[in-house]
Amino acid sequence: MTLEAAWPVPFILGPQNLAVDAVASFVVSALLALTINAEAQAFVATFLGDHRPGAKDRFHFNAFLHLDVLGAATYLAGGFGWPRTMAVDPEKFQRPRLYTFLTRLAGPVANILLANIAASIVALMRGLNFDPLVFNMVVGVNVTTAVYNLVPLPPLAAGWLLYVLIPDSLSKVKWLFLQIGPFVILALVLLERITHQGILSPYLNPLIAAVFKFISG
Repeated sequence: MTLEAAWPVPFILGPQNLAVDAVASFVVSALLALTINAEAQAFVATFLGDHRPGAKDRFHFNAFLHLDVLGAATYLAGGFGWPRTMAVDPEKFQRPRLYTFLTRLAGPVANILLANIAASIVALMRGLNFDPLVFNMVVGVNVTTAVYNLVPLPPLAAGWLLYVLIPDSLSKVKWLFLQIGPFVILALVLLERITHQGILSPYLNPLIAAVFKFISG
């Protein structure tokens, strides 16, 4: 699956696609993806009981305040990534483990919703004979971000599912799991790029292409 037969899905920066329009569209799309991901987590956390009036990390829609160094590096190396971890206080939830996971799950769900909105704009622009390439990139990057949240390592959503299932008595294990998760993800992505051997992509990229095709119609 390609974006207008020019930009691959998932889009990964490389010597073959360093055109200015492609790079600019990718960067903007990545910033949108991580912003909507983070703000959705903030909204759901607040809705479920973790109210934080005046919190500087919530509801500002400033992409640069949501940037995470390893998450941004993973976007550049692998076409997906994550925002800075949204602070959540499980003690404010009626069901701490369930609501913590639902809060984290809100991120990739929001990415899928944004991809659908962008796909609708693409359809409208095509009908008006405008170039929809930028919005196609938004669709592709958000779908890629959402699907890669199936990787069971934090700070990705599936990783948070495993995190909440670890007993609280193993607090050191939970802490270590959170700390090493981002490094392992980036290492796997870089290993794929260096060795050209599929580790995550053979399993997730076909799903990305299928979801992209379904959303794009």
